[in-house]
Amino acid sequence: MHMMRIRRWLLWVALAFLLVSVTPVILLRWLPPVSSAVMLERRLTERASQDYQWLPIEQISPYIALAVVASEDQKFPTHYGFDFVAIKEAVVERQDGARLRGASTLTQQVAKNLFLWQGHSFIRKGLEAWMTVLLELFWPKQRILEVYLNIAETGNRTFGMQAASLRYFSVPANALTPEQAALLAAILPNPRKMKADRPSEYVLGRRDSILQLMCDLGGVHYLHDILPDTLLATTPLVCSSSDGLLKKFCIPCPNRCSHG
Repeated sequence: MHMMRIRRWLLWVALAFLLVSVTPVILLRWLPPVSSAVMLERRLTERASQDYQWLPIEQISPYIALAVVASEDQKFPTHYGFDFVAIKEAVVERQDGARLRGASTLTQQVAKNLFLWQGHSFIRKGLEAWMTVLLELFWPKQRILEVYLNIAETGNRTFGMQAASLRYFSVPANALTPEQAALLAAILPNPRKMKADRPSEYVLGRRDSILQLMCDLGGVHYLHDILPDTLLATTPLVCSSSDGLLKKFCIPCPNRCSHG
């Protein structure tokens, strides 16, 4: 009888956990998040106003979508939430004495930043893995990318690409150039220290590397299965670099671009 009670109690706990974790994932499949776990944590510690402006993905430059995929998670279109090759490489490098580097996919970053507290405990990592599975199960890739672009921390008390674009470049997120997009992606690993408006040589080097990766992937056509067709249809085939970084930048389809 005692074991029956324990089993019943464990069943109720499991059902409650399932309900609590699945419900917000399903709701946020369609509803814009009013905040995120990171925003709430920053608000509690800093007690200052934040700049967070939600935009649907149709109103965000495809260049910044490509830039974050190129710099953060190149296998995003094809993986199921985890990049096991990157995880294995990071573990091997750590065993060889190197500093532990991140191997989180965009889905994992959304799971962590939207739902969980910051930290490296096994409990939090386990919850991150569980929420990652739920996101990949209930959300399409487009929604995962859309939420990432809106809740990513992009500076002190600044979240999302719209707030960052207005703050650093005085343009809306749909007007970002490839160079500006690559610069924003360059500061994402540490946006509270790296500055897009006052970039260091290191940040500028990261920007140039990301621009090259964007070209190597073939432009935003790399995300043709994820980005809305209307967004790709209105993107110029060739964008001349404003500051001479790149003579030509192929956007939707490299086969239709002139490289002359």
